[in-house]
Amino acid sequence: METGITRQKALELLRTYNQEPFHLQHALTVEAVMRWFAEHMGYGAQADFWAMAGLLHDLDFEKWPDEHCKKCVGLMRDAGCSEELIHAVCSHGWGLTVDVAPESDMEKILFASDELTGLIGAAAKMRPSRSCTDMELSSLKKKFKDKKFAAGCSREVIRTGADILSWELDRLMEDTLHAMADTEALVKEEMEELGI
Repeated sequence: METGITRQKALELLRTYNQEPFHLQHALTVEAVMRWFAEHMGYGAQADFWAMAGLLHDLDFEKWPDEHCKKCVGLMRDAGCSEELIHAVCSHGWGLTVDVAPESDMEKILFASDELTGLIGAAAKMRPSRSCTDMELSSLKKKFKDKKFAAGCSREVIRTGADILSWELDRLMEDTLHAMADTEALVKEEMEELGI
């Protein structure tokens, strides 16, 4: 699986269209989570591809929210991204903004974990530690059930993601929580290096 773009070029592309620290942190978080899933699910050889899809998945969201997963096609093609990477990125908008369905395990995990990383991140900010490293699954489940908490994180998309993976919702939540806890320090370090 080829990305058609180096990580450095992908970061430059991302930062061309995204300036909000929240969006940049989300991109780096989903990148790290996707790499974690690749390595933990036996797709280690494809980890760079999985991570790249995570890094660029919201490329067009900050500037063109109404064209999310549509505008990115031209931006990514112009940057030399492979068609399979473009498909992967677009597929996380399935049923919301595009008809591109997630097909591979990688695309299904991106679809399933994207909204969930936002929910976990919001829950972490409410904790005394401001971290997800000490968060329990039971605590996350309470936040998930509270529809007013992080209302922008679609519970329906998260549930659909678990369904298309044929996973119990608890498994998706627990694995994504582990992925974020294991990579939190790495994401924080990169944010500091990038001056975000």
